Amino acid sequence: MNTSEKTYHIYAKGKCIYHSLSEKKFSEIWEMLHRMVELLDMDIKKEDLQYEELIANKDIILNSSH
Repeated sequence: MNTSEKTYHIYAKGKCIYHSLSEKKFSEIWEMLHRMVELLDMDIKKEDLQYEELIANKDIILNSSH
């Protein structure tokens, strides 16, 4: 059985501001950040926001020898 898990990191201007988010939490925060930068006069613009998607195979991690 192959069980993969996605996690996300969110960056603003190259700095990690959220890490190890579940897919659901990532979607919520990503949408909230985009709305926030539109509404508030901030030093951050939509273009300054990036994310990284990581996929970990739990079977490989659990069965690997350390």
